[in-house]
Amino acid sequence: MAEKILMKGNEAIAYGAIDCGCDGYFGYPITPQSEVMETLMKVQPWETTGMVVLQAESETSSINMVYGGACCGKKVMTSSSSPGISLMCEGLSYIAGAELPCVVVNVMRGGPGLGTIQPSQGDYFQAVKGGGHGDYHPIVLAPASAQDMYDFVGEAFELAFKYRNPAMILGDGVIGQMMEKVELRPAKPRRTDEEIRALCDSWATIGNKGRHGNTITSLALDPQVQENFNIKLQKKYAEIEANEVRYSTYMTDDAEYLIVAFGCMSRIGEKVVELAREEGIKLGLLRPITLYPFPKKEIDALVPQLKNILSLELNAGQMVEDIRLIVNGRIPVNFYGRQGGMIPDPEEILEVFKKTM
Repeated sequence: MAEKILMKGNEAIAYGAIDCGCDGYFGYPITPQSEVMETLMKVQPWETTGMVVLQAESETSSINMVYGGACCGKKVMTSSSSPGISLMCEGLSYIAGAELPCVVVNVMRGGPGLGTIQPSQGDYFQAVKGGGHGDYHPIVLAPASAQDMYDFVGEAFELAFKYRNPAMILGDGVIGQMMEKVELRPAKPRRTDEEIRALCDSWATIGNKGRHGNTITSLALDPQVQENFNIKLQKKYAEIEANEVRYSTYMTDDAEYLIVAFGCMSRIGEKVVELAREEGIKLGLLRPITLYPFPKKEIDALVPQLKNILSLELNAGQMVEDIRLIVNGRIPVNFYGRQGGMIPDPEEILEVFKKTM
């Protein structure tokens, strides 16, 4: 029987890392995600699985330690919050340019700048548009519960290795700090050197006995070589967009109106739908689980039955731009959001929605 434990979303990230066979975690504390490292230090997985847990001297050091571990075909990850992720963006671009798998967790706080330690979803643009320099995308998963935080670590690693690409878990301070029951799965052992070689021999720096050595780099000074590589990346992203979209819906079968929301706002959005239904308003909810790839086709398929869409976010309006590109003027797409760590209640949102009707 699976074990259920009451824990914070951040703590669930730590248990998810251990239980999916993570080889190494390199991080630096910052509110509201510090419990990830604190939990790992408390549990001490190096005593049981051999997992390395190291507090680096900075976020820049953390992401470059991840870069080094990923070069060796290891399951490596880091976590931080908004300003810390900004410091990691150069390293993330290098990792994407070197086509390496890793997992990065961002438990978002309010910005810009140091902002506030309160929750936000203001890093949507940074996450789904790349964040660092160049034409690249991380795969982005948006958890809406502590259970998601646990489950998505393993899923993010699966996607990262499948496509040799960084994967990001884009949480928010609400989900990171919220305490819920989390069902833990039986732990997977870390991969053996033989298993790593079987999976990563064609690209990882794991020794070249019996074959030509592998070189990992994101540098190509010849413009034609760099263009060819970028074209290869875009083909990979097209494959990800075709095969890895994840989303959920709530009461959309007969919906005449739609809320689109992710993370904690999707949970609030469900209550808004229920309140609206009590008043006879046919409102539904679509929750993007992958923010990249975004559920474009799924939103597009709902447009013909809808009168309008409300994008619900904890920011000044970011995801709404992607929704408007999909809708392309066929119906109104409105936005409602709070900033600075302010979280709207369902009744407030419902009143705003009625005005958009």
